[in-house]
Parts: sequence; C-alpha cells; structure tokens
Amino acid sequence: MSERPGSSPHDYGDVQTPEAAPRRTRQQRIKSLLRALFGTRIAKSGQRIRIVAIGFVALYCVIGGKLVWLGFKPEPQGLRRVAQEASSRARPEIVDRNGEILASDVRIDSVFAEPRNIVDKDEAVELLTAVLPNLDAKDLRDRLGSRKGFIWVKRGITPKEREEVFRLGLPGVGFLPENKRVYPNGPIAAHVLGFTNTDNVGIAGIEKYIDTLGISDLSSAGFRVSANDLAPIKLSIDIKATHAVRDELLKGIERYKAKAAAAAIMDVDTGEIIAIASLPDYDPNNPVDAHDPNRINRMTVGVFEMGSTFKALTLAMALDARKVNLNTRVDARGALRYGRFNIRDYHAQNRPLTVSEVFTYSSNVGTARAALMVGVDGHKAFLSKLGQLERMRTEMPESAEPLVPKRWGELNTMTIAFGHGLAVAPLQAMMAVGALVNGGKLVKPTFRLRSLEEAQSDAPQVIRADTSEQMRYLMRLNAEVGSARTIDVAGYFAGGKTGTANKVVNGRYSNDRVFTTFTAMAPSDKPKYLFLTVYDEPQGVPETQNQRTAAWNAGATTGRIIERVTPLLGLPPRQIIPTGSFPSVARLGIGLPSNGSNWR
Repeated sequence: MSERPGSSPHDYGDVQTPEAAPRRTRQQRIKSLLRALFGTRIAKSGQRIRIVAIGFVALYCVIGGKLVWLGFKPEPQGLRRVAQEASSRARPEIVDRNGEILASDVRIDSVFAEPRNIVDKDEAVELLTAVLPNLDAKDLRDRLGSRKGFIWVKRGITPKEREEVFRLGLPGVGFLPENKRVYPNGPIAAHVLGFTNTDNVGIAGIEKYIDTLGISDLSSAGFRVSANDLAPIKLSIDIKATHAVRDELLKGIERYKAKAAAAAIMDVDTGEIIAIASLPDYDPNNPVDAHDPNRINRMTVGVFEMGSTFKALTLAMALDARKVNLNTRVDARGALRYGRFNIRDYHAQNRPLTVSEVFTYSSNVGTARAALMVGVDGHKAFLSKLGQLERMRTEMPESAEPLVPKRWGELNTMTIAFGHGLAVAPLQAMMAVGALVNGGKLVKPTFRLRSLEEAQSDAPQVIRADTSEQMRYLMRLNAEVGSARTIDVAGYFAGGKTGTANKVVNGRYSNDRVFTTFTAMAPSDKPKYLFLTVYDEPQGVPETQNQRTAAWNAGATTGRIIERVTPLLGLPPRQIIPTGSFPSVARLGIGLPSNGSNWR
C-alpha cells in the first residue's frame, strides 16, 4: 500500500468517508455560488446579474405580499379604534308625539388602562380601587396582568371620580369620552323604549328597532356620527297619557292584589299606540331586572286566553255572515252538550236570547251556537282575516306567536267563540276589536307617528260598515245595561266588553287563578280611542264584594283611565246625548235604554 509524500500511515484527512461526502459537496456548491457572485471574471458577470435580479424580485414579492396581507387583515382592536368607536356610536333622540324627550345621549368619561405600560400593577390596583370602590380588585389585577394592549377599568364615571383618578397620575391609565343613553322618565314607557348596553347598542324595544335602520352600520364603518346629525325618532305615544295609565295600574295592582297588570290606548283609525304600560316594569337607566320573566311586556310578549272579549269577534262574524241579526233568538236554555263536555253560562237566563241579549248577558251558550252557525272553516277564516292566528308584527322586536289548536274541530270553535282555547297577545286582540268599531278596517298597530292616509292605505276591509255599526251599538248597550257599566263615564258615551278566563296551570284550567280583560271605546257614536286593560291573577277583595271577575277590576280601572286620560288627548266630555248614531240598528226597531227611553 503506497503512501502519499508527507503523510503518515495514520493521516486519513483525504479519505472520503460516507458521512463526509455530502458535506464536501455542499461546501463546493457554496464556494461556487460565492465565486459566481463575487468573482471578478468577466465571463461570470451576466450570471451574477441574473442571480442578483432574481434575488431582488423575490425580495420585492415577499414585501408586496406582506403589504397585501396586512391590508386585508382585520385591524386589531387597538386604542385608536376603541376611541373612535366610543366617540362615534351616537344614537338619535327618541321623542313622544308632542316632542317630549324619552331617550337621549349624554357624554360621559370612562377609565381605560394599557397593561403593558403599567409598571407596578399592584400599586395601580390598590390606588384605583381606593377611588373606585365598586371595582373588583382581584378581577382588575388579573386583567392588568394580561398582555392586552387595552382594557376598560370602569365605564361611565362621575366628574368627581374622574378628578380623583386623574390625581393618581398613574402611567398607562387614561380616559375616553363615550355616549351613554339616559331615559329622563325612568320606568315610564320602559317596555316600549327598551334599553342599550354599555356600548350604546340597542338591546330591546324601540332602541333595538333603531339599530335595524342602519345607524349602527355607520359607526361600524368608522363614520363619526353625533346625535345632532340624526333626526329624532318620533313615537306615537303620549308620555303624559302613558304616565296616567301606569299610575292607575299601580293603584289597581295594590287594590286588587294582582300579580301583574297592563293597559293600552290605541287610535282606532290610524292604529297609533297612544299609551301603553305593563307592570311590573323596570328602569331602563339600570335594567338589571329587564329579563325577569314576570316583567315581560304583557301587551305584546305574553299570550293569554282573552275570555269573553272574544265574544265580540264571534258575534261580529255571525252578523257579517248574515247568519243572524240583532233580533235573532238563540237557544240558551240549559247547558250546551258536546260529547262529555258541557258548556254553561255564568249568568244563565235559561231561555232563548236575542243576539243583543247574548252580548249583554255574556252568554257562552248563545255565543257558541252563533259560531256553529258559521262553521269551523268559516270561523278559522274569519279569525285569520282579523290577524288572530299568526304573530303580530310592529316596530317592537318582541312579539309572541299565538297558541292555536293543532286539530281544530267543532268543540274548538265552540270554546274559542267565548275566549277559551286560543291564546293571543292582548294588543293583537285589541287590533281585531279596533276593526269591529272603526268601520270594519283592520289597521295594524304602530308605535310610530302615522297619518290617516298612511294607515288606510294598508288597511283591508274585514267586515261591512253596518256590521261595525251594530258592534258599536252592542258595546254601548253593554255599558248601559250590561257588564260594562263601570266604564259609563258621564259625557264620553263609552262602550265595552268584559272578559274573564281561567288560567291554564299544568295543562288544566285553574279554579282560583284568572286573567281578566276589559275592552272599551269612546265615544260610541264615532270612536276615536280604544282602551284595553288586563289583570293577571287579581284577587277578590272587600271593595269588589270578594269578586275577581273583569267588571270589578279591569273594568273599573278602564273607567278611571277614560275619565283621567281622554281630556289630555283632546276629547272633552259632551253634555248632549248624540242621536241617530246607529241607523241600521234603528231600522230593526230597537234602541238603547238610555235614561229609560229608546236612544237611536
């Protein structure tokens, strides 16, 4: 074995082991690349230029791609973005029909912190909780210990609190101006107005409806919008009338020991809701109780069996179908049997009754027989035409689906005829009764101001005008000689109908829990306003002779509301009894027993 000169038998430096071969190959490639780039041979210049050009192109592609990626990447929620959103999320004022402010924005300060810029977090927590005692020290310490660039310390502070925090001189702690929603009337009209969250976003009621108009989209797009840039949202409600209605309900709940109560006033021609209240309610300035199930808006969210107020719909159906007239006699002797079920009258007369008497005596038997004259299909079609079988839609986002029988047979028609077996929202039933007294047009309720022309353009004729006149006559007659005498306030010629329904508890009708309703109109000769009052589980008290039916509670409260509110709405009492108000009724030879004489 021969050896290279100058090498020893133990020198293996030039021997390429399997591991060394790839390493030498890489080294050779690197050396070749370096010689090509930095060598001075003219023959290699073109190659070097191409390599350098390719490198620059690749570098620019990387930089350009990064810029495009950054352009499409969502901007992080940094301090500037938060400040911009906080200052631009303004809302329009909400005013009542007379321009009284119901909701408005005010500018407040909120405290923020930048955890990365706070040196001593324990000291910051100690100082901040000393001047803002409502803060949770542990929660604040955890949030300040995070790696976030921005956190809220406290939203909505008072000027005094701002001054005290400012004096602390803490680096990384500052203030941002925000818009805060305030409701100067407190709980009055709370269910209509709804409320906003800490970011001034509508959560319920008209406040949530406002966000569907696209105002929040402007803020999200980065547009700075102030309340002065936005036209006020003008509602149909009258805040003074609403206050009076709520006050009467408060007194009524205490007087009748009721679980809850609600009432509304509607313009029968335009569908405008003039006043509405549901108790218990909440203060939208501090809506901690807003989600309490007992504080729902019972006029729009709750669904109830409306009791005998539905008899007005049933008799209107029979009259409009020409199955009966006001003089038609209906058999009301004894109970009406259907299989194993018996339908009885609360004030049984045990004799044939005219349709007028069926209404004034509130006969279940007579009403059920009148419904059977029309038939199941006709009954369903009529209630559908009056909007009672599907969800009612208004500007209010909160509404309830009616509870309709899955299988609707003759027995269902008989019970629904007098207000059992079909549950609807009270405002939904009010809409139907409005059509019975306004000449026969179904006008959908609204919480926005609306002209008569706008209302009538989308108001189908659901019953004949003469049927509407006869229903007004029946409701006025009921106020003179029937169960609605509690709302016969002098000078207003009101008419109405009571309704008392046993509540369903655990799938069965309860004998000791009732839901009472009272529907009234004023004046009867040419109705302007419709009134509806409901009580949930009123109790019999000595003042009501231990009675808990609608005439004693819902009816009495409605009478007080009519007497107190109608002058506020520009409807003063009249001293002269109107004549000739019901010509189609007069042709039947009947009239009203006003002051002992026929009033036609």
